[in-house]
Amino acid sequence: MKKFRLPASNSEKKEIHCSGYEKLKAVFQHTADFKEFEFKRGNYTLRFCFLETMVSQEKFKELLLIPLLAEDSQVTPDELKLLNGIRADTQKNMISGILSGGYVLFLCERDEGWLFTFPKDIQRAIQEPINESVVRGAHDGFVEKLETNISQLRLRIKNPEFTVNYHELGDKTKTKVAVIFMKGIADQNIVDEVERRLSYISTDMVLSPGYIEEFIEDDPFSLFPQLINTERPDRAMANLMEGRIIIIGDGSPTALILPITFFAFYQSSDDYNSRWIPSTFIRLLRYVSFLIAITLPAFYIAIIAFHLEVIPHELILPLKGSIEGIPYPPLLEAFFMEITIELIREAGIRLPRPIGQTIGIVGGLVIGDAVVSAGLISNIMIVIVAVTAISAFVVPSNEMSTAVRLIRFPLMVAAAILGFVGLTFGLIFVFIKLCKLESFGVPYFSPLAPLQVKDLKDTFLRMPLWKMDERPRNSHAVNTKRQRDSRGWKTNEPR
Repeated sequence: MKKFRLPASNSEKKEIHCSGYEKLKAVFQHTADFKEFEFKRGNYTLRFCFLETMVSQEKFKELLLIPLLAEDSQVTPDELKLLNGIRADTQKNMISGILSGGYVLFLCERDEGWLFTFPKDIQRAIQEPINESVVRGAHDGFVEKLETNISQLRLRIKNPEFTVNYHELGDKTKTKVAVIFMKGIADQNIVDEVERRLSYISTDMVLSPGYIEEFIEDDPFSLFPQLINTERPDRAMANLMEGRIIIIGDGSPTALILPITFFAFYQSSDDYNSRWIPSTFIRLLRYVSFLIAITLPAFYIAIIAFHLEVIPHELILPLKGSIEGIPYPPLLEAFFMEITIELIREAGIRLPRPIGQTIGIVGGLVIGDAVVSAGLISNIMIVIVAVTAISAFVVPSNEMSTAVRLIRFPLMVAAAILGFVGLTFGLIFVFIKLCKLESFGVPYFSPLAPLQVKDLKDTFLRMPLWKMDERPRNSHAVNTKRQRDSRGWKTNEPR
């Protein structure tokens, strides 16, 4: 098969002045991957400029160059439009096009530019997110390519009201960001507020939605996250259909969901893929784990330091035998073990996966046994810290899990100073903060504060799906009706 070659340019001919080309070359002359070539076609000199690291040359040859070199081809604006060319009227459009994987074609005699986009396809395969695995349900996840992520959502929501608004953030990185919502369901006022906050972001780089989250959240000094991060398209779709808004950035597989409430962090995709009774039990278990994770060490410290009278008589001797001879107060014991657990966790994340798992298991067992044998930590404290750590990891959201782990430290200090009184005041402060927070105008602790009885169907309990006729009010959906009586078949009601 004859190898395809570009037509040779006639270097002996006098170079035609092209101001657009000269300005573009001046912008990229410092980088070695900026390439150009030209050839004559009809009455025009065609000059192509591109970044070889950003474009697919195979697509360029197949979809543009070969049609232009065909015998019946004529280089006219109409033909260039048929080849998916876009007239590049400004230098800004040319630069943006080249940086996005495009070719700029200059018709030198007319001193005009056309943009053709053939980006290099660099993308990992779609696979299930490691941090959000489920037992039942879809096993695909977002990837780093924005268009692929939007297409995954569109495949799930085949509705013309699915709306995408693009923004460009980062003065240097020019990161493409999409704001996605369902028109007619989402509150347009919240959509406008999101886009208003995005318009105020002025920074050199936006590498991930984590950057955006810090710029637009209501209270940046709160431990509690005010937006949900997810890599699951099915979870993003469910929130879109409830009237919430999704923000996805190019180059990251993470989507931001807003507005949200505290209770949304304890809802999992598995809750809706399983029957409602076991789903309700698992959800209640998560809320119990929240209380255990923030209060158990503080509760133990308060008992040992102030309130030994609440211990049953049968446990006094075993407990005394465990803590007798420990040279440190319970607060220092708890701090030492909690920080050790955090160190093991962080080491397990940073190390290669096989080694990280070994460090997590062996490190915990060896350190726990060693400190007890050395008489530095009591057996009871090891049990308390282990149960606390397990409870903190029950939370489906990593951001909320981190907040829970941090909250227990000030509660431990309060319990060590004032016992149950300090623990009570600490919990009151935490719940006051939860009631005070907002996420884009939505109360963070709703539907409990303010109380919205109808929304309790999907808060602590997960009622049957056919009972959830309306969308939750805390999403501020304009169209609150979600379904009719889906079990009308039992009474033969008309559809």
